[in-house]
Amino acid sequence: MVTRTVDLRSDTVTKPTEAMRAAMATAEVDDDVLGADPTAVRLESEVATIMGKEAGLFVASGTMGNLISVLVHCDIRGSEVILGDNSHIHIYENGGISTIGGVHPRPVKNNDDGTMDINSIEAAIRDPRGEIVYPTTRLICLENSHANTGGRCLSAEYTDKVGELAKKHGLKLHIDGARIFNASVALGVPVNRLVQAADSVSVCLSKGLGAPVGSVIVGSKSFISKARILRKTLGGGMRQLGFICAAAFVALKENVTKLEGDHQKAKVLAEGLNQVKGLRVNVAAVETNIIYFDIVERSKITAEKLYKNLEEHGVLVMLEGPYRMRIVLHHQISSSDVQYTLSCFQQAFNGVQEENGNHV
Repeated sequence: MVTRTVDLRSDTVTKPTEAMRAAMATAEVDDDVLGADPTAVRLESEVATIMGKEAGLFVASGTMGNLISVLVHCDIRGSEVILGDNSHIHIYENGGISTIGGVHPRPVKNNDDGTMDINSIEAAIRDPRGEIVYPTTRLICLENSHANTGGRCLSAEYTDKVGELAKKHGLKLHIDGARIFNASVALGVPVNRLVQAADSVSVCLSKGLGAPVGSVIVGSKSFISKARILRKTLGGGMRQLGFICAAAFVALKENVTKLEGDHQKAKVLAEGLNQVKGLRVNVAAVETNIIYFDIVERSKITAEKLYKNLEEHGVLVMLEGPYRMRIVLHHQISSSDVQYTLSCFQQAFNGVQEENGNHV
């Protein structure tokens, strides 16, 4: 019988805190489609200010935020967006930019640190003289922190260079900032500085910050005016939106300061996992709250078997392949949870040794 649960599948699994629930219960609300919900307006304005942009718009999810942003910038069907081949927009968002927006993705290889080579980005920009056969490049997308490379952080200097390249060719720059606050804390750089070069940013509040729902996209006033229309088109116009935004506001105010602790616990967990015979972790690559690790194949245990073993002890992780797994830390994981998780991993591998009568 499971007596303890440590949910490390994602930082999206957090439960609303008591402060969030109280804020939701007392939130001032109005119809945000017919007019403007006052709590939503306050949150949108606050996030825009923090990001150094003119205006903001609350949306149901990061996927919706990215889709709307791409569609605003690529408002002509057949436009092309340059983005990482291992990016969230390209892999995990149902191909929405293509199926809904008629936007063609032009993937460029993501490096191990989440960046794309500047020269490769420039080489991917279509020559306007070939418009009779090519799509028209209109947008570049970055992701910070970069989830699929283990939460690696893109520096302000790198982003500036991409922004300069975009301007040189008359393109726009969008940043998928699902975990932009994690990147800011890890780099020790103000979040507005990290997105200074961007024309738009999608800021998720339900990942590292722990809000129950939602993202805010930010940009110029004209960008947000167009985004508001697209949000309604996509079915994202919400009525008494303030009660959701109230919880997100608490997350924004209370949980940014907790991210450093999440990162520290992730490092401790990564170092501990790397000491378990049969596991391999690139500890140096753990910059924020995401850990990817591999099972050494000679360990005679698959990721699926290990997953089930951990689940029996209340430790939940994410399968990423036959011998690969992912863990994500968040503010509701304690240091005690980290130690318990390490003990469960060690027990699982000790059991394998006993079953096989040899050392892994």
